[in-house]
Amino acid sequence: MNEAMKLERAEALGAGPYERSAERRGYANGYKSKTVNSRLGRLELRVPQTRDVEFYPSALERGERSERALKLAVAEMYVQGVSTRKVAAITQELCGLDVTSSQVSRATAVLDQELDSWRNRPLGRTPYLILDARYEKVRHGGSVRDCAVLLAIGITPDGKRSVVGVSVSLSEAEVHWRDFLSSLIARGMHGVELIVSDAHEGLKAARKACFNGVPWQRCQFHLQQNAMQYVPKITMRLDVAADLRAVFNAPDRKEADRQLDLAVDTYEKSAPKLAEWMRDNVPEGLAVFELPAAHRRKLRTTNQLERLNKEIKRRTRVATLFPNEASLLRLASAVLVETSEEWETGRAYIKFETK
Repeated sequence: MNEAMKLERAEALGAGPYERSAERRGYANGYKSKTVNSRLGRLELRVPQTRDVEFYPSALERGERSERALKLAVAEMYVQGVSTRKVAAITQELCGLDVTSSQVSRATAVLDQELDSWRNRPLGRTPYLILDARYEKVRHGGSVRDCAVLLAIGITPDGKRSVVGVSVSLSEAEVHWRDFLSSLIARGMHGVELIVSDAHEGLKAARKACFNGVPWQRCQFHLQQNAMQYVPKITMRLDVAADLRAVFNAPDRKEADRQLDLAVDTYEKSAPKLAEWMRDNVPEGLAVFELPAAHRRKLRTTNQLERLNKEIKRRTRVATLFPNEASLLRLASAVLVETSEEWETGRAYIKFETK
């Protein structure tokens, strides 16, 4: 390699060592020591230097590119859910290098600039917005905390889905949801016609503060789950579930209201707490009836976000515990970028009628 670098320098200068030539473009300027790790072990190299002409050996440029590629590969392995200990073992086996867990963690930071740019990209008109959260264990202040990963999916005017936001916070308190929703607005989100989410109190308060007046669709799947808490007898659960399905599957809002009234009357005496809960809560899951029929089934629940949460969990379960909020945000963002790009380049999720 040393000899090859000397020959390459001579070609770049237009003259060999001590050679007089009218085509000379610069002069040799000694050597600089450099240690390179390789599969053969450590190589102690003498890198040729020049004056009056810019030169760097292509062999080392290839080595530097390989090093950057290795860092990106390590980061990608981490994104795919491979633990840092396993990544270190892989790099030792493949590259003959001793890579520490701290080096692997630092290598993942290569993704940070790209992911930060993606998280802060400008947004536009977003007719439908779906919100949800999931929890991961994070070390915070010397203890282990369950941190919330706040997620937002938007349906764009061309009918395609896009992950429009992700954030990590210590809880789903109103202040965190409000900061998250405010950041979406600050990035240019407008024209929201419907918000779909669960009934978490912090999210409800933040939604009213940031999107006051925008219709809200409470997730029908969560409503059915919540209803079971008010069923006094296990034997009644199948009947209650069937009655709720009759409400949600009604052809229009008028019929849905009629089915709800029937259900409330049915349980007024046998399960008064359930009847009261249904009267107060089930209407929150009927806003979707104001949408075109073709849109209702896809927007009456947060199930698409639940599937996205499962994909994140598939990648994060190897880590089990994140060292800080930044590492959790990095991994969640990388997973979401992949999914969002697939959605944005795929077929439309919803078809809007052209006027």
